[in-house]
Amino acid sequence: MIEARRNEKERGILVAVKSSGVSRAEVEENLDELERLAETANAEIIFRMIQEKDRIDPAYFIGKGKVEELALLSEDANVSTIIFDDDLNPTQIRNLERIIERKIIDRSGLILDIFASHAKTKEAKTQVELAQMEYMLSRLTRAWTHLSKQYGGIGTKGPGETQIETDRRIIRSRIKKLREKLEKIESRQLVKSFKRKELLTAALVGYTNAGKSTLLNLLTNAEVLAEDKLFATLDSTTRSLEFGKNKKMLISDTVGFIRKLPHNLIASFRSTLNVVRQADLLLHVVDISHPSFEEQIEIVNNTLKELESDTKPQILIFNKIDLLEEKEKIEYVLNKFPNSLIISAQRGMNIKKLLGKLEEFYEKNYIVAEVELPLNETKTISVIHEVGEALKINYGDEKVLVKFKMNKKDYNKIFGKR
Repeated sequence: MIEARRNEKERGILVAVKSSGVSRAEVEENLDELERLAETANAEIIFRMIQEKDRIDPAYFIGKGKVEELALLSEDANVSTIIFDDDLNPTQIRNLERIIERKIIDRSGLILDIFASHAKTKEAKTQVELAQMEYMLSRLTRAWTHLSKQYGGIGTKGPGETQIETDRRIIRSRIKKLREKLEKIESRQLVKSFKRKELLTAALVGYTNAGKSTLLNLLTNAEVLAEDKLFATLDSTTRSLEFGKNKKMLISDTVGFIRKLPHNLIASFRSTLNVVRQADLLLHVVDISHPSFEEQIEIVNNTLKELESDTKPQILIFNKIDLLEEKEKIEYVLNKFPNSLIISAQRGMNIKKLLGKLEEFYEKNYIVAEVELPLNETKTISVIHEVGEALKINYGDEKVLVKFKMNKKDYNKIFGKR
């Protein structure tokens, strides 16, 4: 994947349609997030345009009069990029570019651009390129090719600069190769997870910028990049959390979710998100200081449902209490989500309660058992000491009785066939 380097900020305009049944405040909030995304992609937003319209214009998305107004505004304000809050089809893109003569991108294109900028590992780069290819395949137009060459910058990094979009056959061939590459990556990851599957695992999930990486660093000294930036983390990171002697579980950080997350991006990141599917426990981190935290909870839960992971045990963790101005919100949250925790990962507040919950989950997944073994079966006794906790050992003339505590996974692995 090729990345374009941008030093200067692009000047942009955000565009949204307010349809009936949607409040102005909701549209403004969506644009707030879109502006944050644009800033992450190194753009400076100088204007917002919201049109009230009962239905989306099939030719221009917004009304033609608004398109002409947008063209004049773009020229007067020296704007290079117009960003729409919803996905556009090829016809709309072509018609808009013809009149406005500026680069037109939609929310999905912007998110893909950010992912392309933040992808560091071979796996992440492959996943992003696959998502970009699938995105382009459904949006190929001559105008897009022309403008990609002319403008560069946001929305034109990676495969967009190879001119591969001019040939559908080549794109489909590339998509096939990328999928095969990801299948090999996924196979290697499954082998790794199989080797450590005897350990309990927890996955940090949540809306982007909820503080998952900061929490992982606090719990495990992981030293994962933690920035106040959307999608700072793309690759999953797994670290060990120890409660005491022979008490250990694995915790994994994951890519953040967001509203209107492109479906093909979720599909492309299947191998990364496998840590969610394979986890024994989900730690759902929520930014309590965000005005729409309840909507963000719903978006995350819907994404987990899409990943077939919505029925897993979950601890709801409300983070960033140190940024919360309305302290009465704490009582509201505790009443509505009675089994949740309220913490500050940045300041280490209430972390002992979280560790207590994790240890409680750990203990529930352990059993106390007794086995009678021949005296010469020293290897099994050694394994019990290594992965479990021997509570009592009574030696007889021919047998040894061992009472022990052990992870259910380990127990089934060692004694399941007996």
